[in-house]
Amino acid sequence: MLNFYSCRTIRSSAQMASSDEEMDEWKPSESTKATGKAARAPTDGGMKAVPKRTAKPKQPKVPKQPKVPKPRAPRKRAAEQKDAAMSVSVGKKRKKSNGDDLGENERKTQTDEGTSQFGLQVKKEEAPEEDFTFDEPSLKKQKTSETSQRQQPTFPESGEHSLRNELNMNWDLTEVLSTLTCVERWVCGNIIKLLREENTVPFMVRYRKEMINHMDADAVRDVQMVYEELCSLAKKTQSVIQTLKKDGVLTPELEENLRSCRSADDLDHVYTPYKKGSKLTKARRAKALGLEDAAIALLNAPHTLVLSAWVKPGTEGLSCVEEVATGMEHILADMIAKDPETLTYIKTLCEKSFVTIQSSVSKTALKEKEQEKVAQEHKNPEAEHHNKKDFDKFQLYFDFTCNVQRIQPHQTLAINRGESLKILTVKVNIPDRVKSDFTQWCINNRWRPKTFAREELHANLRNAVEDSYKRLILPFLTRSYRTKLTSAAEKESIAMFVRNLRQRLLVCPVRGSVIMGVDPGFRHGCKLAILSPTSQILHTDIVFLHNSGQQKEAVKLRHLMVTYSCTKVVIGNGTACRETESFFADLISRRYFHPLDVSYCITNEAGASIYSVSPEAVKEMPDLDPNLRSAVSIGRRVQDPLAELVKIDPKHIGIGTYQHDVSAGALKAALDGVVEECVSFVGVDINICSETLMRHVAGLNAGRARSIAEWREKNGPFINREQLKLVKGMGPKSYQQCAGFIRINPQTLNSAKPSPPCAPENPAPKKSKGKAACSVPTSLNPLDQTCIHPESYHVAQRYGPHKHTHTTTAHAHLYSSKPHWPGMFRQRWS
Repeated sequence: MLNFYSCRTIRSSAQMASSDEEMDEWKPSESTKATGKAARAPTDGGMKAVPKRTAKPKQPKVPKQPKVPKPRAPRKRAAEQKDAAMSVSVGKKRKKSNGDDLGENERKTQTDEGTSQFGLQVKKEEAPEEDFTFDEPSLKKQKTSETSQRQQPTFPESGEHSLRNELNMNWDLTEVLSTLTCVERWVCGNIIKLLREENTVPFMVRYRKEMINHMDADAVRDVQMVYEELCSLAKKTQSVIQTLKKDGVLTPELEENLRSCRSADDLDHVYTPYKKGSKLTKARRAKALGLEDAAIALLNAPHTLVLSAWVKPGTEGLSCVEEVATGMEHILADMIAKDPETLTYIKTLCEKSFVTIQSSVSKTALKEKEQEKVAQEHKNPEAEHHNKKDFDKFQLYFDFTCNVQRIQPHQTLAINRGESLKILTVKVNIPDRVKSDFTQWCINNRWRPKTFAREELHANLRNAVEDSYKRLILPFLTRSYRTKLTSAAEKESIAMFVRNLRQRLLVCPVRGSVIMGVDPGFRHGCKLAILSPTSQILHTDIVFLHNSGQQKEAVKLRHLMVTYSCTKVVIGNGTACRETESFFADLISRRYFHPLDVSYCITNEAGASIYSVSPEAVKEMPDLDPNLRSAVSIGRRVQDPLAELVKIDPKHIGIGTYQHDVSAGALKAALDGVVEECVSFVGVDINICSETLMRHVAGLNAGRARSIAEWREKNGPFINREQLKLVKGMGPKSYQQCAGFIRINPQTLNSAKPSPPCAPENPAPKKSKGKAACSVPTSLNPLDQTCIHPESYHVAQRYGPHKHTHTTTAHAHLYSSKPHWPGMFRQRWS
């Protein structure tokens, strides 16, 4: 049986000749014909570019060329213009026509729209709610889908120029992003464009696959993080330039160096000497004495430089020739350390050398340990147990040396933690050969005097190079290596956190069973919560299974399980877990719950106690004791892990390493992203999902989720996806992002109460033009059960058994029964 995705690639000659509309939809682009490659089918979102393509065959006709309509004209009656413009004969003529005029018109169209595609400021979707128009496709969508072919697209030059002008840096954002992420340049350009159009990562991965070259969500998120870092760097650079200009110390050379920085570390290295309130550097003090001209003369015209002429007796720093030479060397050292070419060369030398990072026990830690041993006889040993335990944790790194290219991320984080606790001292070892090669290159090549220089001036230049390396460049390299290692370690830690969280969220749920959640305990007893197959709370209680009255509690358990036909027991893995497991295992082995076939499992209860006192738990279960809420949460984690775990802060789920050492902002952004990805890819039934779960759907937030819940309570269940347009705050962009991840399940509709007619909302055009004016059907669409996006419904219906009509539920299942997700996501559908 063919699914929807395989059907889209079937394009026989008989199909193309049988229907003009199909010829219009699947006609390959000119660039594809020129290269001799077969045109690939567009993505789900690519069909919206058809109205724009229909106008192109008219352009090669000479008599009608001056009357070419504007790009927005074909959008008014796209369906009628398809039949008139696209035919087999016209398609053949287009191949033989001169392509120069067509290419020129395409370039003009791209130039006109370049600013809107690559602009930094994107129009907010929360614009006035009454101005939304859903019936007419937006031009921005057409342009996005037009380039959604797997071949490398041609980007408008005006877009790249505007992007560079807005960043106002000396490097190209797309090129640098491609270099840092090892992703093709055209893919980076597409991702930048999609991000600027406020597209979410799940939407791009699912419905813009061709534009991002079929990258997975993690890879796209990595590109997004680097892109945001570069934009933040450009913004910080502009702020630094404005500050220096206000202080009156900005020079053209300094501004050029600032705009050439490609990392926050490079920017900090250039800007640090000019920070207001910082200690005046040696170079700036020498420049204040007027020795900058002497330093420049040493490089450009050393035969004219006489140091004794700069001596001013009685002036500090100029009282003798030695002081003049020292000040001149400081200026030269500063020039060498801030030169981009010099920094590039020294980094190249380090990459070819064996650079190591070394950690050892600090003198402070050794002294504290000796004091503990001396005072152990007079003090309580338990008081110092905690510090001693921390000290012993880092014994592996008391004498540790490793190449910076081979050190593992967890080792970097452990060394950083030991250094922050003042237990370890860390340093970066750069071979002496790097210093000798660097000094020789500077003297003989980069900073070689242009004319003959006397021996004493050569000595001054050598001293300046050595001082620059030891005092400025070496600390800069050390900071750079530590920053890169820490950044790489944090990224790997976050990536591992994300992988573990995704596996935890996408565990296959247990459906259709009554479940008893058990939060075990000794002193306060075991908390019980019996949940229905739909996660409704049927009964809560507390039993003391580890005291003397075990037989009485066993009878109570049997009564509860028989009364509610409970066959599944979920035990949390906290205190008294094994004792509780042994108790239930003994009862089950003796068939104590006969005739019920009872089984049990153990689940991770991390974060259950934190959730039980959270505002969301109080709102959801206001009448329950917090301890009983924990039992409810434990049971629901097996019934639907995704729906329950999204209520808990990911940091409290108990996965990952060194989560307290990494950047809190980066960790939260990554975890929120993977939760949104999992929720979106699995999909949510909009009529039964909780408001908390809806917040994590791509394109929705807390406000829109609340509006959807309120609309559902007021008007009843949603009949189709189109009714989402009637929800307050749901703009075109929000609807585009979330529509494909929302499901309308007919079984849910049948079991729910019938919704009141939506007529009062539609016939109210007098009050507003937007929400009430858009025509929304009230019939059930079978495709709303699938992952097919509404923008591609017309494509799915073309391959259905009844063309131009709604497909049946069985055929809708044909389209979406095997969604093209990674294997990890399929387990929730098994």
